[in-house]
Amino acid sequence: MRLVVDASVAVKWLVDEDGSEAADGILELAAELHAPRLLASEVANALWRKARLREIESGDAGVLAASVAQMPVAWTDDEQVCGEAARLAVGLDHPVYECMYLALAHRVDGRLVTADERFANALAGSEHGGAVVTLAALEGEFEAG
Repeated sequence: MRLVVDASVAVKWLVDEDGSEAADGILELAAELHAPRLLASEVANALWRKARLREIESGDAGVLAASVAQMPVAWTDDEQVCGEAARLAVGLDHPVYECMYLALAHRVDGRLVTADERFANALAGSEHGGAVVTLAALEGEFEAG
């Protein structure tokens, strides 16, 4: 299975929170994992937010963010998918940064896995609905398979 992971999933690899076990399952069961370079910035921002809200120690944010480079994903330079992401964003009326992951999923002929139910629901009724799966739904597929 070829998957593109977004920041909502990658953060769960670094911080123990709801869905972390399912995110860890992806590491064991997916044949290929992909991500745009944007993931690193988004994960770092999420860690900053968690430190600000005192969900993690402030000193841990930088340490955890530095470990992003070792994530087991095939990295894609943002400029390789930003044109398609902008086209998708305009067509879906959705932010470009979220559409970067969808554009990459199309590019690698895979599925985007996200813990962002709002984004998945927004795409569900579109022609792109089959290219996106929530972390919870994917966990169910792994358990059923």
